[in-house]
Amino acid sequence: MFKPHPVTVGIGAPTFQDVVNVARHDAPVELSTEAFAEIAKTRRTIDALAADSTPHYGVSTGFGALATLHIPHEKRVQLQRSLIRSHAAGSGPEVEREVVRALMFLRLSTLATGRTGVRPETAAAYARLISDGLTPIVHEYGSLGCSGDLAPLSHCALALIGDGPVRDADGTVTTFPDPITLHEKEGLALINGTDGMLGMLVLAIHDLRNLLTTADITAAMSVEGLLGTDRVFAQELHALRPQHGQQHSAANLRRLLKDSAIVASHRGPEDTRVQDAYSLRCAPQVAGAARDTLDHAEHVARRELESAIDNPVVTEDGRIESNGNFHGAPVGYVLDFLAIAAADVASMAERRTDRFLDVSRSHGLPAFLADDPGVDSGYMIAQYTQAALVSEMKRLAVPASVDSIPSSAMQEDHVSMGWSAARKLRRSLDALTQVLAIELLTAARGIQLRAPLTPAPATAAVIDALGTEPGPDRFLAPEIAAATDFVKAGGPRRAAEAITGELA
Repeated sequence: MFKPHPVTVGIGAPTFQDVVNVARHDAPVELSTEAFAEIAKTRRTIDALAADSTPHYGVSTGFGALATLHIPHEKRVQLQRSLIRSHAAGSGPEVEREVVRALMFLRLSTLATGRTGVRPETAAAYARLISDGLTPIVHEYGSLGCSGDLAPLSHCALALIGDGPVRDADGTVTTFPDPITLHEKEGLALINGTDGMLGMLVLAIHDLRNLLTTADITAAMSVEGLLGTDRVFAQELHALRPQHGQQHSAANLRRLLKDSAIVASHRGPEDTRVQDAYSLRCAPQVAGAARDTLDHAEHVARRELESAIDNPVVTEDGRIESNGNFHGAPVGYVLDFLAIAAADVASMAERRTDRFLDVSRSHGLPAFLADDPGVDSGYMIAQYTQAALVSEMKRLAVPASVDSIPSSAMQEDHVSMGWSAARKLRRSLDALTQVLAIELLTAARGIQLRAPLTPAPATAAVIDALGTEPGPDRFLAPEIAAATDFVKAGGPRRAAEAITGELA
């Protein structure tokens, strides 16, 4: 059984792969020596401020709209517990395990910078919670994305102090066996961050890289199956418009369609078609624009991974300062951008699928790709499913980040809704995976029906790996589910790259 190596959490930024390994592969975590030293150094500053007779926000005051209230020393442990209990106010379904683990890992990464003021033993306990495979129960609703993901992070902190439920690796509900008592500043340090929305952004970027390459693969297969031309993907044409993502997608299509006997069969003057439909001809322009959007999102995510987000924060010269870095706008915007791009890629894929099923546009293929049209319905209803998914994605593409509902007695009068943007992006990418799976199935059927003409070696390899054959109607839902799993696992990309080499 594969056991991932521990991920070391230091004072620097974690990598995307670190997040994926902890979130999805249950990698344990360990704090570096440098991180422990920096945490201990900063904690001495907090202890000094706690002993000061002058109130300091986050150390000896209340929170939010109650920030002007001075809290006596003997009530500060109660203050921390009350903060966590009151802010753990989420509701609705449980959030996925991988999201909670990503969220916790990124909060630990910020603690490790030494800018939050927690004690070394608190950071160590948080690391144990992750490494022991214990996942706090976090709920769907509760975060406004400012001050960060308060409610989700509070449910994790509640587990750390022994008051909140966790699930072990087997899913059994239990509690953390080694709870801690929080001291001054630690409650805020555990809950003031963009870690939930950032964790979901990193996982989405990881998944979308695979899906956009898969979209190039399914587009190439549709070009073949619909007797489209590959001339529109020529390098010199795309050099006229130097959008990087577009050029990468066009290069993928050229490599995928190389040596296709199907494409070569209609290159002569007897082909009277002047131009292919936009859904074929403009595939690199749309998928390429999505790639450029993804690149921008990755830049934002990398900067956020380098950040130490808390309020107040302890500066390197020992001051404790309030700030607004917890506001989730930078992350919320790109989460929304990606949902828009994903919806457009899916919309174009659905249009290609529909062309396969219409005898007036499929250039000689049987109606709905049915084995015996009339008796069999072929992929008619698979396209309905695809259309329903695309319609849902269009609704999910409506930006969450344009909304704001004031909270905390108007102290927090503008919020990012970044958590909501992240939640809907996850649903959108799940739908995109299914949309591409259905295009993969229909394009494979269309290519097979072009026999004895043969497809390109790369697309042929994808069809072989998919493992479907033409034939009479069968129970289609399991076939779609299997194709979806194939896409999600990167199967089309691996099969194609065995022929083409690494695709962009």
